Amino acid sequence: MDYLTFKERMYPIGCFHINQVLLWEKDFDRNNLTRWCQKGLLVKLRNQYYSFPEYRQVPDFSRFVANRIYAPSYISLHSALSFYGMIPEEVVQLTSVTTLKTAKFENAFGTFHYQNVKAPLFFGYVIKTMPNGRGLWFATPEKALLDLLYLNPFYKTEQDMEEFRLDEDFMLNEFSTERLDDYLKRIGSKTLRQRVNRLLKVYGL
Repeated sequence: MDYLTFKERMYPIGCFHINQVLLWEKDFDRNNLTRWCQKGLLVKLRNQYYSFPEYRQVPDFSRFVANRIYAPSYISLHSALSFYGMIPEEVVQLTSVTTLKTAKFENAFGTFHYQNVKAPLFFGYVIKTMPNGRGLWFATPEKALLDLLYLNPFYKTEQDMEEFRLDEDFMLNEFSTERLDDYLKRIGSKTLRQRVNRLLKVYGL
């Protein structure tokens, strides 16, 4: 199979697994993928996952990669807080929550971290639509903050909460304390609720 035929078929998928190729062409020579990666015609994302270098110019495509190469997962913690404008820092690496084991991958699209939670805690995400119509699994602002506190129990004191430097306008006008409370009831951790109460006190909520 020539590369142009392969690209015409697989490019619209964006990020694909070798099994998707084999479903299309069962006799496909896997060595083609290695050769095309060496020539810069393909990008290897992780074992058996690939994309095309042209997608590096597509806004938010790295977030789509984060969802695809280790599923199920949704973008959360600092990555989501930065996306919503809740923290001042621009986050380079993408951090997601998953029910799979904790993992890290690096490729041409960035650095991707995945932190494990138990299946009952895998909730509180929405599907955001990219300009090209692809959907992204993203934590709500409230769940992103809870994931951050839950997975990093060393954030304990009011001083720790102040150091988040959460945007006060967002917290007052867009952050839902009702949704936060619903999530806390679902998680059922008294310790987490105490830490959240400290955070709410710091930000006047």
